[in-house]
Amino acid sequence: MVLEFRRHWLLCATLATGLSFAAQPVAGQSAWAAIGPDGKLAYRHLPGGDHIADFSSAGYRGGGVALPMVPMKRAVTPSGQDDTAAIQKAIDEVAALPQVDGFRGAVVLRKGTYHCFGTILLTVSGVVLRGEGADDTGTTIVMTGEPHVAIRVRGKLDVQTVGAPVQVADTYVPSGATTFHVTDASGIHAGDTLSIVKPVTPAWVQFMGMDALGLRGGKPEHWIDGTLQVRRRVASVKGNAVTLAVPLMDSYDAKYLGVGAVSVTRVQVSGQVEEVGVEDLRVVAPSRSITFGTPEFDGLMMNDAADCWLRSLVFLETTSSVGIDSGTERISVVRTDVVNKTPIVGEAKPSDFEANGQQILFDRITASGDRTFFFLTQAKQQGPVVLLHCRFTGDSHIQPHQRWFTGLLIDGCDVPDGGIDLMNRGMMGSGHGWAIGWSVIWNSSAKSFAVNTPPGTANWSIGNRGEELNPPQPARDAGKEVALQPGMIESPGKQVKPASLYLEQLSERLGRDALRNIGYK
Repeated sequence: MVLEFRRHWLLCATLATGLSFAAQPVAGQSAWAAIGPDGKLAYRHLPGGDHIADFSSAGYRGGGVALPMVPMKRAVTPSGQDDTAAIQKAIDEVAALPQVDGFRGAVVLRKGTYHCFGTILLTVSGVVLRGEGADDTGTTIVMTGEPHVAIRVRGKLDVQTVGAPVQVADTYVPSGATTFHVTDASGIHAGDTLSIVKPVTPAWVQFMGMDALGLRGGKPEHWIDGTLQVRRRVASVKGNAVTLAVPLMDSYDAKYLGVGAVSVTRVQVSGQVEEVGVEDLRVVAPSRSITFGTPEFDGLMMNDAADCWLRSLVFLETTSSVGIDSGTERISVVRTDVVNKTPIVGEAKPSDFEANGQQILFDRITASGDRTFFFLTQAKQQGPVVLLHCRFTGDSHIQPHQRWFTGLLIDGCDVPDGGIDLMNRGMMGSGHGWAIGWSVIWNSSAKSFAVNTPPGTANWSIGNRGEELNPPQPARDAGKEVALQPGMIESPGKQVKPASLYLEQLSERLGRDALRNIGYK
C-alpha cells in the first residue's frame, strides 16, 4: 500500500509539472540515489528540484580527514584522592603553550583510576585529553561527589555581521541545492561565510499543520517561531548565483515565507574552540536509579566548537552521555560506547548521543540500555548530521526529538530491539510537532521504522529491514490523533547499492584516500 501510494504520488507529480524522471536504475540500486554509467551517483529529483543531499561534509575538517595523533606535553598519574585539580592544572599548562600547526599538545592520563569530584574543562584550542585505553585495564575517570558533567569542551561563539543583508531572489530553493540566486551578489565572494535566515511565518506553520497542535493543561501548544538560521561557506559566485561548499538541507518556499523574505548576510565567526580531542579513556558514573530531570552525572558536553573529535571512549551509567550541542560544526565522534544498566524512571528520557549542530559524524558508535533515546536531534537546526555503522541494543529509539531538524542520514545502523523514527512527535514532550524533514535512513535494520512525510518535504527509508510504520500525529488532553502521509519507502527488506551512501558520497567528492583516512577500505 505504501509503495503504491509513492508510485501514485510520483506519477501525479510528473504529470502535473511536465518533468521526466530518470530511467529506473539497474536492479539492486535505489531510484533516489543510483550509481550511473559514469560511476557517479545520480539523484532523482522531486518536482521542485529537491533530492537526497550530499552528506559527505559531515565530520572533522569537513569529512575524509584522518584524526591527528597529537604529541604528549604533560602526563598525570592517579593519586587515589580527588584528581580533578591535577588534571585541570596539566590541561591549563598545555593551553598556555604556543600553537604549532593548530595544536598545543596532549595531556595523557596514565593507566589507572582517577576520582573526579568536578568537571574537567577544555576551553582552549589545540589541546587534547588522552587516556591509555578505554577498557578496565586502561584509564578510568570515576565521577564522585555531587552530580556534574565529567568533561566539558566549550568555546564562546561570536558571530559578527560584516555586510548588509541581501534577499534570495528564487521563489523556491530546493533541499539538497548548493546554488541559489540573490538580488545582489556584488558584496559576496568565495570563502565568505553566510548566515542564511528563513523566517517562521504563520503561513508556513499552517502549511505544516502545526498551527493547531492541541491543548496542554487547557492552553494551546505552540510549535516554533522566530527564524531558522544556518551558516554556509561560499565556494564560488557567478553573477548573482551563489554556490555553497555544503548543500542546504532545507527548502525555502516564497509561497509560504513571502517573496524576498529569506535573507543572506556575510558574517565573521570567532570564539569557537578548535582542534580539541578527547580519546582513549573511560568515564564511570555512580550506578543509581534516577528520575530524569533530577541532578545528573552526565558524560561529555561540547558547545561552540569546530574541527574537534572524540575517539575510543566508553561511558558507563552516565545519564545524558555525549552531547554535541549548540555552536558545533565539523565534529567526529568515533568508536564511542555508552552502556547503561540502571533504569531511568519517569516519563521523560535522557539521550545517549545528541546532535545540535552541523557537519557532525557519529561513526561506529554503540549504546545499550532501555528507556533512553539512543540518539536525538534538537530544535531548529540544519545538518548534515550522519550516523554511520552504529549499533544500539535495548528497547530504545533513534528519534529526532523536536521542532524541525533537517538533514540527518542514518546509514548502515542496527537497532535490533528498538526503532528508528523520522516522525511527527505531535504533542509529545512540550509539543515537539514535526521533528524532522529531508532526512534518510539507508540500508539499516531495526525492529521498526516510523517514517512520516511532512508537508512539502520528504523523508526516505531505503533498503531497510524491519517493520515499516506510519504512525499518526500524537495527541494529548483528549485530542484526536492526525493521520499522516507515509515516508518515501523503497526496497523494504532488501539492501540497495551502494552499501553506504555516506562513504560513496565521500569517495566521489574526495577520492578513495578519504575512506582510508577515516578507517575504511
